[in-house]
Amino acid sequence: MVSGAEQQQGHRAGVYKQKNKGHKHGKHRTKGEIERENKGRVSVTALTKKQRKEARKMDKRHKANQLRRNKKDLVLTEKRRLGSRDGPPHLVAVVALHAGVDAEAVTRLLRCEGAGGLVREENSVCGVSDSFGLVMPRFKQRFTFLRPDTADMHSLLDVVKVADSLVFVLDSTEGWDSYGDHCLSCLFSQGLPAHALVCQGVSDLAVKKRVDSRRALAKISEIRFPGARLFPLDSDQDATLMLRHLGAQRQRRLGFRSRRPHLLAQQVSYTPNSSEGSGGAPTGLGTLRVSGYVRGCPLQVDRLVHISGFGDFLLSQIDAPIDPLPLNSMTPRPAKQGKEGDVDMQDGGVEVASVRVLMKADPARRESLQAEAEVDPMDGEQTWPTDTELLEAEEARKSKRVMKVPKGTSDYQATWIVDEEDENGEEDEESTDDEEDEDLMMEESIDGEDLDSQVDAASGGGSEEEEEEEEELNSTSDKGGADQRYDEHMDEAEEGEGLKRYREARANEMFPDEVDTPLDQSAKNRFQRYRGLKSFRSSPWDPLENLPADYSRIFQFQSFERTRRRVLAEAAQEEEGAMVGWYVTLHVVDVPPTVMESVQAGRPLVLVSLLPHEQKMSVMHMLVRRHPSNTDPIKSKEELVFHCGFRRFRACPIFSQHTSADKHKLERFLRADAPTVVSVYAPITFPTAGVLLFKQREDGMQDLVGTGSLLSCDPQRVVLKRIVLSGHPFKINRRSAVCRYMFFNRDDILWFKPVELRTKWGRRGHIKEALGTHGHMKCVFDSQMRSQDTVMMNLYKRVYPRWTYDPYVPLPLPWVKGEGTQVPDDFDME
Repeated sequence: MVSGAEQQQGHRAGVYKQKNKGHKHGKHRTKGEIERENKGRVSVTALTKKQRKEARKMDKRHKANQLRRNKKDLVLTEKRRLGSRDGPPHLVAVVALHAGVDAEAVTRLLRCEGAGGLVREENSVCGVSDSFGLVMPRFKQRFTFLRPDTADMHSLLDVVKVADSLVFVLDSTEGWDSYGDHCLSCLFSQGLPAHALVCQGVSDLAVKKRVDSRRALAKISEIRFPGARLFPLDSDQDATLMLRHLGAQRQRRLGFRSRRPHLLAQQVSYTPNSSEGSGGAPTGLGTLRVSGYVRGCPLQVDRLVHISGFGDFLLSQIDAPIDPLPLNSMTPRPAKQGKEGDVDMQDGGVEVASVRVLMKADPARRESLQAEAEVDPMDGEQTWPTDTELLEAEEARKSKRVMKVPKGTSDYQATWIVDEEDENGEEDEESTDDEEDEDLMMEESIDGEDLDSQVDAASGGGSEEEEEEEEELNSTSDKGGADQRYDEHMDEAEEGEGLKRYREARANEMFPDEVDTPLDQSAKNRFQRYRGLKSFRSSPWDPLENLPADYSRIFQFQSFERTRRRVLAEAAQEEEGAMVGWYVTLHVVDVPPTVMESVQAGRPLVLVSLLPHEQKMSVMHMLVRRHPSNTDPIKSKEELVFHCGFRRFRACPIFSQHTSADKHKLERFLRADAPTVVSVYAPITFPTAGVLLFKQREDGMQDLVGTGSLLSCDPQRVVLKRIVLSGHPFKINRRSAVCRYMFFNRDDILWFKPVELRTKWGRRGHIKEALGTHGHMKCVFDSQMRSQDTVMMNLYKRVYPRWTYDPYVPLPLPWVKGEGTQVPDDFDME
């Protein structure tokens, strides 16, 4: 008998075993046999590659059709809701674009009292005297008309931010004047909603002149409004057609307002806070109650709100008062909103509604007003010095500096005496470097002018100059009073500043970034913050190196674009809070009394609910183009007034080039021929949003200097300032040359020896050695040098904006005739 150890294992076929085909016995299986073998299992249908491709194409086509249909239905729903019972009234702003038109007559005609219009509410918009609510039962729509003051640019821009439609009133002959063109430039840059063009007085003309007038107006309006229709407005029938057009025209979707809840205040009241500890005395702040229709998207009570021109505030609760502009009945009805509270029925079924509280803020979920990060001054400090620091301290103690101190001062007291230079520290070093660079560039450009003037003065004859002066005096005495009147409107200080900026801009254009090495200071110390780069495009620069102290106060996203998409997607899907079209009262807490004073002065109040993180400070970048109407040089780090979305503030920005690289060159002036990136410390705002840049004059007027859009929020965007040191080759031997005037001592040459040189004619080289002790150096280049060439060295340092953010913007002075050119009306240009 064979034992188990000697028993052999059976052979198992491997994966490479040959599998022969089965014998074809000439008969096939029936359907029943196949079903019995499968036992209810169904085989997967195998599709060919072509079939799968066709299926994918059909799926993509169906998906695209569904998305297109959903978007179309959404647009139609929003269009039908606007002005209806379930939506807010159609907000229409009447804007006059010419000083000779009567916008008040236009608003009177738009009341449509002869065509069945029911004016329910006079002065319906708080702060605007000429405003009213209109119900048109014939169209089943309701409107709110207001006429903002076009002389107040802030009020005009605030109203247009929330208006659904604009009615531009044109002159029958000129269309719009210079200030009207200025207003259109601002409105187009900020974002223009749906609009219509009207004019008065055309129907009063003769038939032939009427056709010519319409043709001329159409030609003028084609410049700004291509393809727009011009509506005459001289009768009630014209006004009815105008209302029908406003209610049925296609609405323009503006991203910066459609993604944020906002409202235009229709009723405002203010209650000062009282301090219990001070016996009921006012604390300087109070609660502002703002009533209006919710627009954009649902409004939440736990979110922060921003009042244009005044800052960010908290909400305490939201109430539901009576809707003042009902559509169906003449009796005011309570708004159909809210889930809390109820309506009492008294006096035979007449509705008497009590103010209901819709929602109150939850302290646990409420957004914080914190705008800056908390800075720990002891962060990064060490508790015990290292051995290296102890050795350095010992050496510093041995090499004491001799100082002059008052008589009788002890050694301990002398150690506390600090030089004035040490007190200043490093805070003003960067600004001092910038000022010195500008002074050196100014000296370089002005030296030539002074030299030419001195040569002309020395070579000219005395008698000829005296005769010319006498002739000039005689001609001046003839003009007399005209020159005096002209000089009365001349500001010498402003003229001097303008001349200085003009010379700096011209020097930067003729010799970009060129700086002279100072004679009384070592270049090693003067340019110690600068470094050389082998290639501006490919050389690395650490964005986290040597950051300023202001960067500890700002917030930064790990991925701003991903956060922006997430926040906007959540805002679009929001279904809680006060819905769009509800008439609500917002209780805004801790508001200064200046807000109520502004409303009482006749200015509109616009309130917007902020998205998450939009109250926090960071580094914002805006892509801006210089406006053609501005010809004055705009210098970097010069104070400007910003209108960014719903915000307006003052700040001192820096300009840089708009490229796709990881490093960007600083621009000393706002360029007129290319878009420029403007960087500034400001609260975070998620794109898209329009940007307007104004510069305030000393007389209070504000000039439009640039328009653009919001780019991104990126504190790690590297902006490099370049300076160019130039030298002259005076001994040339083919590829080598002896250069001078770039440095003036041997130590500076050895310090900057590793930096690459280049010439204006495209040569590249390096410093080989220093010759002597007066700044001469031997340089080697990649090809033959020419005597008329110039040797240059590029140095770079990173620059940051200045922390000059100020949410308070003074009101601009109203525009008057002649202010744009600073020429009085009675001055004869001939």
